[in-house]
Amino acid sequence: MRILDRYILKSVIMLFLSCIFIFLFLYITIDLLTNLEDIIKFKVGIAMLIQYYLCFLPIMFIQVSPFACLLSTLYAFGKLNHDNEIIAMRSSGMSIIQISKTVIILGAMISLFAFWVNDRFVPQSLIMTEKIREQMWEGEKNRRLEKQNIIANLAMYGLKNRLYFINKFTATPGILEGITILEHDKEQNITKKIVANKGAFKDGLWEFQQCITYNFTPDGKMIEEPHYFEKEIMAIPETPRDFANQKQRPSYMTIAQLEDYIWKFSKSGTSTIIRNLRVDLYEKFSMPFTNMIIILLGIPFSLMMRKRATGLSSIGLSLMVGFLYYVLEAIAIALGKGGVLFPALAATLSHIIALSFGLYMIAGLP
Repeated sequence: MRILDRYILKSVIMLFLSCIFIFLFLYITIDLLTNLEDIIKFKVGIAMLIQYYLCFLPIMFIQVSPFACLLSTLYAFGKLNHDNEIIAMRSSGMSIIQISKTVIILGAMISLFAFWVNDRFVPQSLIMTEKIREQMWEGEKNRRLEKQNIIANLAMYGLKNRLYFINKFTATPGILEGITILEHDKEQNITKKIVANKGAFKDGLWEFQQCITYNFTPDGKMIEEPHYFEKEIMAIPETPRDFANQKQRPSYMTIAQLEDYIWKFSKSGTSTIIRNLRVDLYEKFSMPFTNMIIILLGIPFSLMMRKRATGLSSIGLSLMVGFLYYVLEAIAIALGKGGVLFPALAATLSHIIALSFGLYMIAGLP
């Protein structure tokens, strides 16, 4: 590595680490101050708070690393531009890509590390922090559950290879409405379909009303006529608590778990749910690479800044670029889940636009 590359890289790395530390400190401080009243009210111990924020570190890193990459790039290259060092490098025959290639490679390495953290640690961190938060706010949680007693459009994967689709679930006293249950064999072929108008949990058992049962062969052909029962006791191991706590969220799964979850749902024919899950899956692949793309986007902005007020310009530009980037990403994800864009395109559209715009701006630099 050339001395010049080491000089630029050292500056960016030091700024990146400083930004990460400052952002994490501010994140924890603001969160503590926001919840200080509840912490005192529920007498949360120091040990539990430390455990909570240690578990939360991977999540915070994923959230703040793109801004740290952007701010460190803007400030480092802005300072080089301010001190006329960029002009000296260009005068020696170096292109912008040659000057910034080590920083772009650094961005790729940070993105790969973020990808690993996001898939390996973040799902478990979300689960752990939620459990700790439940312990800290037990009384508040109970009050919230009373207010949020109804869940609409619940879809979940249960025991014995069953898929549940519930139009409306009332947690207390445990009422299901608009019920569809699909049972599968080991190859995920539908073997039974149960449709019921209503279900109530009584004495540890589910009693379904106006229930129709369909049986199928592995190749999808119906066996006999559907069986209708005005009332039927169903041998379902899931309890109202399982339905209340379920609603699996893609953010709580690794990529492998989410792919398996999508595969299980693929046999049900629920295109909307599958489409939404695919958007979430592709987003897990693309999101960590925001770090590299936002560095590439920040380089031309930093070289276009005026020489005065480099620090303030860096902060202002980083906030503006980061805001626009995430607005575009949110719009693309919404369009993907709405069926306007293909899932893969929805998850990568903001990256494609930002990458194209960054390269266009670099090519247009004098």
